[in-house]
Amino acid sequence: MAKKKKKPVESADPTCALCGREVGFTTLHHLIPREEGGRHGPTAPLCQPCHSTVHLTHTNKELAVLYNSIEALRGSEELQKYLNWVKTKRLDKITNRRGKRR
Repeated sequence: MAKKKKKPVESADPTCALCGREVGFTTLHHLIPREEGGRHGPTAPLCQPCHSTVHLTHTNKELAVLYNSIEALRGSEELQKYLNWVKTKRLDKITNRRGKRR
């Protein structure tokens, strides 16, 4: 039986903690992933593109051990090119949500 994916929790803060852009809404990113014991730990508001990219770029184990703060995420070599790119883009022109696979 497949695990049901939880819907991201929206944040009241409209500013992404990672890229610094003011967006329509943000979701709460668990700095230590729930699967790694961070269910009740600190969170940070991230825009959808940043939140998705963080999870596409790093494993939950890496996020828990190496990238468990906004400062550490900003310092991630793998995220540098993305962060430099996304800061110059209009909010309505980017997405990295994957479509349903057929």
